[in-house]
Amino acid sequence: MDRTSQVRTVFFVEVKRQALHCWEAAALLALCLTLCAGAWAQGRQEAIRQGLVRLHVVAVSDAPEEQALKLRVRDAVLDYLGPVMAEAGDAEEAKKRLLAELDAVADVAAAAAEGRTVRVSLGRESYPTRVYETFRLPAGNYESLRVVLGQGEGQNWWCVVFPPLCLSAAESETMQSAMSREDFALISGQEGYALRFRVVELWGELSGRWARLRGR
Repeated sequence: MDRTSQVRTVFFVEVKRQALHCWEAAALLALCLTLCAGAWAQGRQEAIRQGLVRLHVVAVSDAPEEQALKLRVRDAVLDYLGPVMAEAGDAEEAKKRLLAELDAVADVAAAAAEGRTVRVSLGRESYPTRVYETFRLPAGNYESLRVVLGQGEGQNWWCVVFPPLCLSAAESETMQSAMSREDFALISGQEGYALRFRVVELWGELSGRWARLRGR
């Protein structure tokens, strides 16, 4: 190999090496950005979650009469929980009150269920993104009061039992009382927060899928 060929070979090898280093740096940067975005999204989702307790009522089936019954059970449960939740100062106290009232809630639901079996529990549950009139709650795992009628194969009904959004006409004011200004700006879609909400939403969806896979 002559001198020119050697120089050319060395040049191309160096170019390839430098290009590889650039790709490695770009991949490392992308990984760092992804990890930072994930950590931020997890923190925001956790902050939103900690201030809320969701309500999930599941019908026996999608038959019209079962869907109507689901709403009657919902109304009975909410009527009972109204005074209980009104006295709770925060989500932690609300969860303690709900745990103490689970048997009573089950009795109230059973009385309205017209002979259907009723299962009532309080625990973490995966929720999809839920759109309300003035805000959205991102997908993720939330503390949830779950009321299942019969086989629980019908459509769901979701709400927020603390703060008592289900019984409140002033949605925005009720939600603002449960979270920081930044978190409310996030869920209410204030200017500059749409992309941030989407990141939190995607993180919640991925976390929910991962939790379901681990539970299999």
